[in-house]
Amino acid sequence: MEAVEDIVIVGAGIAGLTTALGLHRLGLRSLVAEASDGLRTTGFAFLTWTNAWRALDAVGIGEPLRQQHNQLSRLQTTSEVSGHPTAERQFDATGPQRGHEFRCVQRRTLLETLMNELPSGTVRYSSKVVSIEESGYSKLVHLSDGSSLKAKVLIGCDGVNSAVTKWLGFKKPAFVGRFSIRGSAYYHGHGFEPEYVRYKAEGVRLGAIACDEKSIYWFFTFSSSSKNEEMEGSPAKTKQFVLSKLGNIPDNVRAIIEKTEPANIILSPLRFRHPWEIMLGNISKTNVCVAGDAFHPMTPDIGQGACSALEDGIVLARCLGEALRDKQGMSSEEYYAKERRWRAFKLISTAYTVGYIEQSNGKVLSFLRDRVLASFLAGLPLKMASYDCGKLRAS
Repeated sequence: MEAVEDIVIVGAGIAGLTTALGLHRLGLRSLVAEASDGLRTTGFAFLTWTNAWRALDAVGIGEPLRQQHNQLSRLQTTSEVSGHPTAERQFDATGPQRGHEFRCVQRRTLLETLMNELPSGTVRYSSKVVSIEESGYSKLVHLSDGSSLKAKVLIGCDGVNSAVTKWLGFKKPAFVGRFSIRGSAYYHGHGFEPEYVRYKAEGVRLGAIACDEKSIYWFFTFSSSSKNEEMEGSPAKTKQFVLSKLGNIPDNVRAIIEKTEPANIILSPLRFRHPWEIMLGNISKTNVCVAGDAFHPMTPDIGQGACSALEDGIVLARCLGEALRDKQGMSSEEYYAKERRWRAFKLISTAYTVGYIEQSNGKVLSFLRDRVLASFLAGLPLKMASYDCGKLRAS
């Protein structure tokens, strides 16, 4: 069975649903093909910097999300070795970082909010892409259930193992030699301040952020070790590994990890796309392009993975809308690639560099990181967050 669609989006994650909603706001229909049988909420939560809120406002869902998540007032980095702060940023209305908006958003809440704004039937679940082939100007997308979608425009938002990215000729993302453990602890009322605290030691980092009054999201990143295989598939062992590595941190932060149920803990390898692949590769080809992790997988060291996926959705929807409205000579995918290529290059490069320096075990680099570069490194996420993806319609 073959269905004909004007715009097919592969993947109902953050990038895919944001793109679909952006197109819907512009009066354009799309179909989202999602491999799983429901919304994918792996990862629990993510940081949303100023650039992400500009994108959320562009599709009209910023305000309801603000009402459900704390505005964070401070970012503080502390050395686990000394127990002393090495860098701090205030986000109050009068400080040097005024104008920035910083929250931790629950992934499920965001995806459900996006879904609720889309017309019924926009997302087709249990629709895994197995192959893509040319069909004249259109692309024929073959699904695992034996059916096919004939797409005039094909957008890949299907993550790090993207079938669309593979069709465009990209290699699989590279492993950076580090792993991330993420978790979420739930309370009736936790009493923690609305701030983001980070702790660093040799080769490891821990961060904890209150999403709202009842949930705290945390992450722990570490260099690859012999324990990885032992922890694979065992959240309970993963939790014990984190607890054994916490070092000199406050008891109330340790209690967050202890409070976390094993079912709410995941272990993931950190991968990224080499920056030169972004500059030289085919982000778009004829009527096919990619967005989100399918386009620019990056390490989480500046908290921009999900934020940049939101940006992609707005820019891509705007480019498609303008191309269809004005019938421009250059394809909408080419405009999108031109606008996003350099931004993705900078984000990936910055995230990798920050992660490399902050988790270095070398004595010289560790000294420079904690005594000389701490303030500079803490400021890089703010610099990346100053980006404005613009409105859906050019003013």
